[in-house]
Amino acid sequence: MHIWVDADACPVVIKNVLFRAAQRWKRPLTLVANQVLYTPPSLLIRAIQVPRGFDVADDYIVLHASVGDLVVTGDIPLAAQLVDKEAFVLSPRGELFSVDNIHERLSMRDMMEELRSAGVETGGPAAFSQSDQREFANALDRLMMKLSQTAS
Repeated sequence: MHIWVDADACPVVIKNVLFRAAQRWKRPLTLVANQVLYTPPSLLIRAIQVPRGFDVADDYIVLHASVGDLVVTGDIPLAAQLVDKEAFVLSPRGELFSVDNIHERLSMRDMMEELRSAGVETGGPAAFSQSDQREFANALDRLMMKLSQTAS
């Protein structure tokens, strides 16, 4: 299993959690972004810089992620494509996207986008908090534990 990160909008604290997790679970981790990223020295961790452009990083992840890989992203359309590819998808806030919930989340995202384009002030997501970081770390740990048990 490979861990992929949609890294352009991923909070630094989540990247740091993922760096530690890659080492702990001995899993390759690839951050994909359209900018240069820092990664700690490790044979397991690398960053891929893609050209700037709409969905270029997303397209790279969809092309390279395989069944059973883990992808970290808050991008709902990207998550939907990856769930369809049978990858595990976790948001930086610790929400595990699945066949059971992704289409509802995609519909809600599309509805909010329509409201915003019609001029309705919808606000944005709440600021990323320490609670969100804990939720992510706990969800990642539960998922990695579950996947390591099914792999053995």
